[in-house]
Amino acid sequence: MQFLALIYAGEDQDDVDMETLIAQYQVFEEQLDTAGIMHGGNALEPISTATSVRVRNGQSKVIDGPFAETKEQLGGYYLLECKDLDEALEWAAKIPSARYGTIEVRPVMVFDQ
Repeated sequence: MQFLALIYAGEDQDDVDMETLIAQYQVFEEQLDTAGIMHGGNALEPISTATSVRVRNGQSKVIDGPFAETKEQLGGYYLLECKDLDEALEWAAKIPSARYGTIEVRPVMVFDQ
């Protein structure tokens, strides 16, 4: 089963040392590679670069900024291949940002061919 681990955290985390965090992510990604479960993932640019699009009554409306204002923003994701939700949650708990943010884990929907 595939699961998307969405990484949410505040962008203004003054108490987070970015060099240490990046090193922790490198170690985590090595663990994912060794386990063979990572099927994709990326960090996202800051929320200030976001643009949202809504279509209502056939009209597109482009809005600078995110879909919703929140304390934590989507900062990246991992696409994981795990045997079940329990395994996906174990890996999500190892994501370095879980210590100060939130990791949302969702199964990828499979459509019958």
